[in-house]
Amino acid sequence: MSAAPFHGRTVIVTGAGSGIGHATATRLHAEGARVIAADISRERLRLLEEEISDGVITVDGDLAEQLTVDRVLAAAEGRVDGLANIAGIMDGFEPTAEIRDDTWERVLSVNLTAMMRLTRAVLPLMVSAGRGAIVNVGSEAGQRGSAAGTPYTVSKHAVNGFTLSTAFFYTPKGVRCNAVAPGPVATSIEAPFRSDWAQQRIGPLLQSTLPPVAQPETIAAAICWLLGDESANVSGAVLPVDGGWAAV
Repeated sequence: MSAAPFHGRTVIVTGAGSGIGHATATRLHAEGARVIAADISRERLRLLEEEISDGVITVDGDLAEQLTVDRVLAAAEGRVDGLANIAGIMDGFEPTAEIRDDTWERVLSVNLTAMMRLTRAVLPLMVSAGRGAIVNVGSEAGQRGSAAGTPYTVSKHAVNGFTLSTAFFYTPKGVRCNAVAPGPVATSIEAPFRSDWAQQRIGPLLQSTLPPVAQPETIAAAICWLLGDESANVSGAVLPVDGGWAAV
């Protein structure tokens, strides 16, 4: 395997300022990629720029807004070889009867609509080039109903469907699309229980089945594998990277 398997390639990474996104951006950079790093926090991106000062272009802004998507695409300057849709937020473990409209709209906007808009934007470039790889970050919550609140659970089930549909339509055109489904990961995403009923229902299950918390670098390794040539025959997969939680 080449020491720089992404040499000459441009890869967009969202949520690149922290957690899985940061780990993925730094790994891709180390493996030769030109990284377009997007994050809502200008400060986190500034720190990333200090860490990897060359070969990274940063774009701050809310990816749920089309203007930010347009700026990310412009930064790519007409070439996108890979896209890692990593940016996401949690809910407050709200069960269906306790969903607030603002929580529902924000979670779906960040976790699903932003992913759709950026994927929609890069696909013409990939199709024109006849190659490309997209990796979406789902969740173990996309495999079951007992790992989060209803808004987050719905968003991550939808990520799976979005991944499969995209793979179906574009694999024949040379563009692969896959997802990873992590379990608990040591990131800065906040996930407080805001529902007593959810605490009663989900709390005991998490205590009895939750695997050890993974480090972001572990998930980044799976993402980079799916973005790279070694996974050339993989498309339409939702890969659990959850410490065996899916087997419980």
